[in-house]
Amino acid sequence: MGEQRTAGRRQKTISWDDPAATAALGMGMSGLEFLRGIVAGTVPPAPISRVFDFRPVSVEVGDVVFTCEPDESAYNPIGVVHGGLVCTLLDTATACAVHTTLAAGVAYTSLELKVSYVRPVRVIPGRANTLTAHGWIVRPGRRAAFAEGDVRDVDGRVVATASTTCLVMEP
Repeated sequence: MGEQRTAGRRQKTISWDDPAATAALGMGMSGLEFLRGIVAGTVPPAPISRVFDFRPVSVEVGDVVFTCEPDESAYNPIGVVHGGLVCTLLDTATACAVHTTLAAGVAYTSLELKVSYVRPVRVIPGRANTLTAHGWIVRPGRRAAFAEGDVRDVDGRVVATASTTCLVMEP
């Protein structure tokens, strides 16, 4: 009891920008402008993006694509990437698809998220392990918006799908 093992120990350092400043900046931009600013590097990403290494790579009205390169720090006790990472990636992609449809000053939050896992995700050393999340609008709205999404592994196989409902909040 109390023994500390250091053999094989790995370490990860994470830094992020002030989320309050980023949110304030975002309130003066449309959702599309805001997310395109993150892609361009002129707007800092959300802190959760730094924790899980989520990167937006494509942002259009009602349609976004994020990538993630998971590592073993996201493993659960049975040796696969924790479903929570995949769920968070899907929540990000689907909600951001909604965000692209919103005017400046309009906020949103996820009300409901349903995720279906199709296959486990494993990190294979020495190989790209990129996950690609695609989120798209099913129905935009002034009070509620609906989106769907999927996550695919580096071989293009679907690992999970999701549908979400977002509450849209006018200023």
